Amino acid sequence: MILYITLTVVTIALAYFVNSTITVQPNRVSRQQLVNRILLAGIFLLLTSVSAFRSEVGNDYGEYLEIFEAVHEGRHVSTEPGFNLVVKAVQFFFGAGRTSSLIIFAVFAFATVYFLLRAVYEQSEWFVYSFFLLMVQGYYFNSMTTVRYYFVLSVALYAMKYVKEKKWCSFVLWIVFAAFFHKSVLFVIPVYFLASINWKKWHIFLASGVCVTFMVFQEQYRRIIFYFYPYYENSQFDNGQTSLINIAKCAGVLVLSLLYYKQAVRDSKENKFYFYLNLGSLILYVFCSFIPEISRVGFYLNVSNIFLIPAIIKAIPERRQKLFFGTVIAVVFCLYFALFLHGAYQEGIRLLPYRSFLLD
Repeated sequence: MILYITLTVVTIALAYFVNSTITVQPNRVSRQQLVNRILLAGIFLLLTSVSAFRSEVGNDYGEYLEIFEAVHEGRHVSTEPGFNLVVKAVQFFFGAGRTSSLIIFAVFAFATVYFLLRAVYEQSEWFVYSFFLLMVQGYYFNSMTTVRYYFVLSVALYAMKYVKEKKWCSFVLWIVFAAFFHKSVLFVIPVYFLASINWKKWHIFLASGVCVTFMVFQEQYRRIIFYFYPYYENSQFDNGQTSLINIAKCAGVLVLSLLYYKQAVRDSKENKFYFYLNLGSLILYVFCSFIPEISRVGFYLNVSNIFLIPAIIKAIPERRQKLFFGTVIAVVFCLYFALFLHGAYQEGIRLLPYRSFLLD
């Protein structure tokens, strides 16, 4: 736990000096750009090293070792072809066994951290606050378990920029690429598009009708889901539960957004996009508990709060209110992080205790 807390504090301290909003001059590297590159490299190395050097950390670490062995032996696996191709490529060069397994985990640690950092740097209005939210909400730490999913989540977060720029071909290509590692990400293609349009009153009524169908036609929706994910039916994940913490988080962000809707959301296409994603996430958690692993589906939407919350705080016109909400939100998420670390020892998570093969 001390390692995770230290890593979080040190990387946030480095992020404090990163200025991602500077104007880039063509054919010229400014002093701040150079500082940014050095700091980002330091953050990247720290995060990647802790993730890549782990051993038996994460609930599914052992399951992945079995998948690596099955891929090597040519047996059937449920993982997507892109992931299997990476496994085969590493095993081709390094053979099957512990070394290749460690390299595979390191490859995904490298790629996940890269896309997370690049997404925050390129899209956030306030880099350090967005990075703080990324860390204390556990997105980075959870990438050490459920490896494929969090790699794909990082790609989806990065691909949001193409939605905001209306570069739909680039967006779809990135999501299709990600789907070769975890096909659940295809869900974001229609959802991100819907969140990017300028909603009218009749859209709101239509969305309300869809929410009603979630309650009335649950079995029909489940049949569609299990057509693509048959192994989830009647599994430990198919328990009809939702996440009260995520409901509270989405509701809190919604209240903050509505308080400063005029100042921060109404006239900003980017913030309105994040606002609708957060609202969609709240709807999922409240009405769609019949979906197995609902939290993973919701994360594709509510991860956008790492951009929305800082943007709203920056847009608050009155200085005292800005300081008040910035501080209160930071304290609340620090408490959330403490609860997250407290539960990191539990079966089903197993992010603690941290072990590294360097100390074997």
